[in-house]
Amino acid sequence: MFKKINKNANRIKRHKRIRNHISGTESRPRLSVFRSSAHIYAQVIDDVNGNTLASVSTLDKSLGLENTKNMDAAKAIGAAIAKRALDAGIEEVVFDRSGYLYHGRIKALADAAREAGLKF
Repeated sequence: MFKKINKNANRIKRHKRIRNHISGTESRPRLSVFRSSAHIYAQVIDDVNGNTLASVSTLDKSLGLENTKNMDAAKAIGAAIAKRALDAGIEEVVFDRSGYLYHGRIKALADAAREAGLKF
């Protein structure tokens, strides 16, 4: 019998390895991304004080997204998190891809945040 690979458990292992090397500070917080099959979430986190400084997800009705699973939704989330971070006085962040490949929706979110003025 073949053993089924648990992709999410492997992603969590990768995420823990990444988090050993990156951390958000007050001057340069961490932009953390979570991607589910239906939605995408982004948070700007100060790990030193344990505070979430800004957050946005496809569940927000104010964004007016029809489809929450595609690249357009990821781009909208990237632009929205950059706007909220800049409004909070945050210009530079550390990008935390949470163990996901830097590809597809994760890359689209990061590129949209950069275009909106956030520095990585």
